[in-house]
Amino acid sequence: MSSEPSGRRGTGHAWRWALAGLIAVVALAVAVWPRGDDGETTGPRSTSLATGVPDDLRAAAGLPDCPSAAATGNGPLAGITLECLANGRPVDLAAALAGKPALLNLWAYWCAPCAQELPYLQQYAQRAGNAITVLTVHSDPDEAKALSRLRGLDVHLPGVLDADARVRTAVDAPAVLPISVLVRADGSVAEVVVRAFEGVDDIANTVAGKLGVAA
Repeated sequence: MSSEPSGRRGTGHAWRWALAGLIAVVALAVAVWPRGDDGETTGPRSTSLATGVPDDLRAAAGLPDCPSAAATGNGPLAGITLECLANGRPVDLAAALAGKPALLNLWAYWCAPCAQELPYLQQYAQRAGNAITVLTVHSDPDEAKALSRLRGLDVHLPGVLDADARVRTAVDAPAVLPISVLVRADGSVAEVVVRAFEGVDDIANTVAGKLGVAA
């Protein structure tokens, strides 16, 4: 029996080492590949195509849908389209508020006075019922943190994302938070309240005095 030539033996050994290395790499990749509890590979969470915010985060916040356009919007908010926090859909702000008095509360997830005020606004909205629209306006681009903050506060009001502070600019409000904008049914601004409300009665008295809505 003739022996294998030395050149071929070297080539064979190199090929076997290369094959062994490839098998080791594949085994390692399989070992670290993410898997679900049932052994199936898991992909990324479902997200809103418009914003990239996970759908489960929106669902956990439990926010009601924003008001739909009721008529042609007028006043300083006309032409402003924002994103609804509940589902990511666009909201023509002035059109959505048309025909009914509204309280827009400008806030941000990092604002401590806002966190104290938001539960009062929810209580006021429940007390006032359909007489007025209460809408929160998150005046910061971080939508995910807004949703998490509202969930933590157990506040479930309709809200929009105003990443560029367009509402504040439109009503010529100062660069502070919180701010509440009281809007008449015709779209005109009755008052810009540059302070935090101290309670439900404070909100009710202010709104009654400026918009004539009793609650």
